[in-house]
Amino acid sequence: MSHVRLARLSIGSLGAAAGYLLLLRPWHLRWGATDEEIARGMPWDEAVKRPNCVTNRGITIDAPPRLIWPWLAQMGELPRGGFYSYDWIERLMGMKVCSATRLLPQHQRVEVGQALDRTGNMLVKAAEPEHFLVLGPPDRVTEVKSTWTLGLYPIEAGPTRLVSRVRAHVAPTARGICLLLLLDPGQFLMERKMLLGIKQRAECSRRGPVRCRRSARP
Repeated sequence: MSHVRLARLSIGSLGAAAGYLLLLRPWHLRWGATDEEIARGMPWDEAVKRPNCVTNRGITIDAPPRLIWPWLAQMGELPRGGFYSYDWIERLMGMKVCSATRLLPQHQRVEVGQALDRTGNMLVKAAEPEHFLVLGPPDRVTEVKSTWTLGLYPIEAGPTRLVSRVRAHVAPTARGICLLLLLDPGQFLMERKMLLGIKQRAECSRRGPVRCRRSARP
Protein backbone atom coordinates (compact mmCIF):
# COMPACT_ATOMS: atom_id res chain seq x y z
CA MET A 1 0.00 0.00 0.00
CA SER A 2 1.41 3.38 -1.00
CA HIS A 3 2.25 6.12 1.47
CA VAL A 4 -0.39 8.33 -0.18
CA ARG A 5 -3.12 5.74 0.41
CA LEU A 6 -2.01 5.24 3.99
CA ALA A 7 -2.11 8.98 4.55
CA ARG A 8 -5.62 9.20 3.09
CA LEU A 9 -6.81 6.34 5.25
CA SER A 10 -5.31 7.96 8.34
CA ILE A 11 -6.93 11.31 7.55
CA GLY A 12 -10.26 9.60 6.87
CA SER A 13 -10.09 7.67 10.14
CA LEU A 14 -9.22 10.80 12.09
CA GLY A 15 -12.08 12.66 10.42
CA ALA A 16 -14.55 9.90 11.26
CA ALA A 17 -13.35 9.77 14.86
CA ALA A 18 -13.58 13.55 15.19
CA GLY A 19 -17.09 13.55 13.70
CA TYR A 20 -18.21 10.89 16.16
CA LEU A 21 -16.69 12.60 19.20
CA LEU A 22 -17.85 16.11 18.27
CA LEU A 23 -21.26 15.43 16.74
CA LEU A 24 -22.68 11.93 17.11
CA ARG A 25 -21.58 11.13 20.65
CA PRO A 26 -22.90 14.34 22.29
CA TRP A 27 -26.22 13.70 20.50
CA HIS A 28 -26.68 10.11 21.64
CA LEU A 29 -25.49 10.76 25.21
CA ARG A 30 -28.60 12.92 25.69
CA TRP A 31 -30.98 11.41 23.14
CA GLY A 32 -34.50 12.70 23.79
CA ALA A 33 -33.58 14.36 27.11
CA THR A 34 -34.28 18.03 27.81
CA ASP A 35 -31.88 20.48 29.45
CA GLU A 36 -34.12 20.48 32.52
CA GLU A 37 -34.06 16.69 32.79
CA ILE A 38 -30.28 16.59 32.45
CA ALA A 39 -29.86 19.19 35.22
CA ARG A 40 -32.41 17.58 37.55
CA GLY A 41 -31.19 15.20 40.21
CA MET A 42 -32.39 11.61 40.10
CA PRO A 43 -32.42 8.87 42.75
CA TRP A 44 -29.01 7.40 43.56
CA ASP A 45 -27.02 10.03 41.66
CA GLU A 46 -24.80 10.31 44.71
CA ALA A 47 -23.80 6.64 44.53
CA VAL A 48 -21.30 7.44 41.76
CA LYS A 49 -19.68 10.69 42.83
CA ARG A 50 -17.06 11.05 40.07
CA PRO A 51 -18.49 9.46 36.92
CA ASN A 52 -16.47 9.46 33.73
CA CYS A 53 -19.44 8.34 31.65
CA VAL A 54 -22.93 9.85 32.00
CA THR A 55 -25.93 9.39 29.74
CA ASN A 56 -29.37 10.98 29.91
CA ARG A 57 -32.09 9.76 27.57
CA GLY A 58 -35.81 10.33 27.58
CA ILE A 59 -39.04 9.64 25.77
CA THR A 60 -42.64 10.85 26.06
CA ILE A 61 -45.20 8.12 26.61
CA ASP A 62 -48.90 8.79 26.12
CA ALA A 63 -49.89 6.92 29.26
CA PRO A 64 -49.85 7.53 33.04
CA PRO A 65 -47.12 6.04 35.28
CA ARG A 66 -49.48 3.33 36.54
CA LEU A 67 -49.59 1.83 33.03
CA ILE A 68 -45.87 2.18 32.42
CA TRP A 69 -44.55 0.85 35.71
CA PRO A 70 -45.69 -2.80 35.20
CA TRP A 71 -43.49 -3.03 32.10
CA LEU A 72 -40.51 -1.78 34.11
CA ALA A 73 -41.27 -4.02 37.08
CA GLN A 74 -41.23 -7.25 35.06
CA MET A 75 -37.95 -6.57 33.24
CA GLY A 76 -35.26 -9.24 33.39
CA GLU A 77 -34.08 -12.51 31.94
CA LEU A 78 -36.48 -15.42 31.58
CA PRO A 79 -38.87 -16.14 33.13
CA ARG A 80 -39.19 -12.35 33.51
CA GLY A 81 -40.28 -10.09 30.67
CA GLY A 82 -36.98 -9.25 28.95
CA PHE A 83 -35.71 -5.74 28.22
CA TYR A 84 -37.81 -4.82 25.15
CA SER A 85 -34.68 -4.28 23.08
CA TYR A 86 -32.93 -6.42 20.46
CA ASP A 87 -33.41 -9.90 21.89
CA TRP A 88 -31.13 -11.49 19.29
CA ILE A 89 -28.20 -9.31 20.35
CA GLU A 90 -28.78 -10.08 24.01
CA ARG A 91 -28.91 -13.79 23.19
CA LEU A 92 -25.59 -13.51 21.37
CA MET A 93 -24.24 -12.09 24.64
CA GLY A 94 -25.41 -15.24 26.43
CA MET A 95 -28.58 -13.85 27.96
CA LYS A 96 -31.83 -15.79 28.01
CA VAL A 97 -34.45 -13.24 27.05
CA CYS A 98 -37.76 -12.99 25.25
CA SER A 99 -39.24 -9.51 25.42
CA ALA A 100 -42.80 -9.87 26.63
CA THR A 101 -45.73 -8.48 24.67
CA ARG A 102 -48.08 -8.86 27.62
CA LEU A 103 -48.04 -8.11 31.31
CA LEU A 104 -46.83 -10.87 33.62
CA PRO A 105 -48.71 -10.66 36.94
CA GLN A 106 -46.30 -13.10 38.60
CA HIS A 107 -43.33 -10.79 37.95
CA GLN A 108 -44.63 -7.43 39.12
CA ARG A 109 -42.68 -7.33 42.37
CA VAL A 110 -39.19 -5.86 42.59
CA GLU A 111 -37.15 -5.79 45.79
CA VAL A 112 -33.81 -4.29 46.75
CA GLY A 113 -31.04 -6.84 46.14
CA GLN A 114 -33.07 -8.79 43.61
CA ALA A 115 -31.14 -9.92 40.52
CA LEU A 116 -32.81 -9.39 37.16
CA ASP A 117 -30.28 -11.56 35.32
CA ARG A 118 -28.99 -15.10 35.78
CA THR A 119 -25.41 -14.02 36.53
CA GLY A 120 -26.41 -11.62 39.30
CA ASN A 121 -24.73 -8.61 37.67
CA MET A 122 -27.90 -6.51 37.41
CA LEU A 123 -29.30 -5.87 40.87
CA VAL A 124 -32.20 -3.76 42.06
CA LYS A 125 -30.64 -0.96 44.10
CA ALA A 126 -33.85 0.97 44.83
CA ALA A 127 -37.45 1.03 43.64
CA GLU A 128 -40.54 3.11 44.24
CA PRO A 129 -43.49 1.81 42.21
CA GLU A 130 -44.77 4.25 39.58
CA HIS A 131 -41.84 6.60 40.33
CA PHE A 132 -38.40 5.07 39.76
CA LEU A 133 -36.31 1.93 39.43
CA VAL A 134 -32.55 1.94 40.09
CA LEU A 135 -30.34 -0.90 38.86
CA GLY A 136 -26.62 -1.53 39.20
CA PRO A 137 -23.87 -4.13 39.50
CA PRO A 138 -22.93 -5.82 42.78
CA ASP A 139 -20.12 -4.37 44.87
CA ARG A 140 -17.78 -7.20 43.81
CA VAL A 141 -17.54 -5.70 40.30
CA THR A 142 -14.44 -3.51 40.35
CA GLU A 143 -14.00 -2.49 36.70
CA VAL A 144 -17.07 -0.28 36.74
CA LYS A 145 -19.17 1.38 39.42
CA SER A 146 -22.50 2.47 38.00
CA THR A 147 -26.17 3.17 38.51
CA TRP A 148 -28.95 2.97 35.96
CA THR A 149 -32.01 4.96 36.99
CA LEU A 150 -35.35 4.84 35.20
CA GLY A 151 -37.64 7.62 36.37
CA LEU A 152 -41.29 8.35 35.57
CA TYR A 153 -42.31 12.02 35.48
CA PRO A 154 -45.97 12.74 34.68
CA ILE A 155 -46.83 15.80 32.62
CA GLU A 156 -49.88 17.87 33.51
CA ALA A 157 -51.42 17.37 30.08
CA GLY A 158 -51.54 13.60 30.60
CA PRO A 159 -48.43 11.93 29.12
CA THR A 160 -45.41 10.77 31.13
CA ARG A 161 -41.72 11.33 30.58
CA LEU A 162 -39.61 8.19 30.98
CA VAL A 163 -36.06 9.33 31.71
CA SER A 164 -33.10 6.97 31.79
CA ARG A 165 -29.83 8.02 33.42
CA VAL A 166 -26.59 6.04 33.63
CA ARG A 167 -23.76 7.29 35.82
CA ALA A 168 -20.62 5.19 35.64
CA HIS A 169 -17.02 5.35 36.70
CA VAL A 170 -15.02 2.96 34.54
CA ALA A 171 -11.60 1.96 35.85
CA PRO A 172 -8.68 3.02 33.60
CA THR A 173 -7.62 -0.59 33.04
CA ALA A 174 -7.46 -2.55 29.80
CA ARG A 175 -10.65 -4.40 30.70
CA GLY A 176 -12.36 -1.21 31.83
CA ILE A 177 -11.49 0.60 28.61
CA CYS A 178 -12.73 -2.33 26.54
CA LEU A 179 -15.99 -2.25 28.50
CA LEU A 180 -16.35 1.47 27.87
CA LEU A 181 -15.78 1.02 24.13
CA LEU A 182 -18.37 -1.76 24.10
CA LEU A 183 -20.95 0.37 25.90
CA ASP A 184 -20.41 3.38 23.67
CA PRO A 185 -22.30 3.51 21.31
CA GLY A 186 -23.68 -0.03 21.77
CA GLN A 187 -25.49 0.96 24.95
CA PHE A 188 -27.29 3.73 23.09
CA LEU A 189 -28.58 1.41 20.37
CA MET A 190 -29.94 -1.07 22.93
CA GLU A 191 -31.36 1.56 25.27
CA ARG A 192 -33.07 3.53 22.51
CA LYS A 193 -34.79 0.35 21.34
CA MET A 194 -35.81 -0.40 24.94
CA LEU A 195 -37.34 3.06 25.50
CA LEU A 196 -39.26 2.81 22.25
CA GLY A 197 -40.37 -0.71 23.17
CA ILE A 198 -41.71 0.40 26.56
CA LYS A 199 -43.49 3.33 24.92
CA GLN A 200 -45.17 1.08 22.37
CA ARG A 201 -46.28 -1.43 24.99
CA ALA A 202 -47.57 1.11 27.52
CA GLU A 203 -49.51 3.07 24.92
CA CYS A 204 -50.93 -0.17 23.60
CA SER A 205 -52.08 -1.22 27.07
CA ARG A 206 -53.71 2.20 27.56
CA ARG A 207 -55.92 1.50 24.56
CA GLY A 208 -57.26 -1.61 26.25
CA PRO A 209 -55.53 -4.97 25.60
CA VAL A 210 -52.53 -6.01 27.64
CA ARG A 211 -51.03 -7.87 24.70
CA CYS A 212 -49.25 -5.92 21.99
CA ARG A 213 -48.42 -7.17 18.53
CA ARG A 214 -44.81 -8.22 18.15
CA SER A 215 -44.88 -6.86 14.60
CA ALA A 216 -45.69 -3.32 15.71
CA ARG A 217 -43.01 -0.78 14.82
CA PRO A 218 -42.01 1.90 17.35
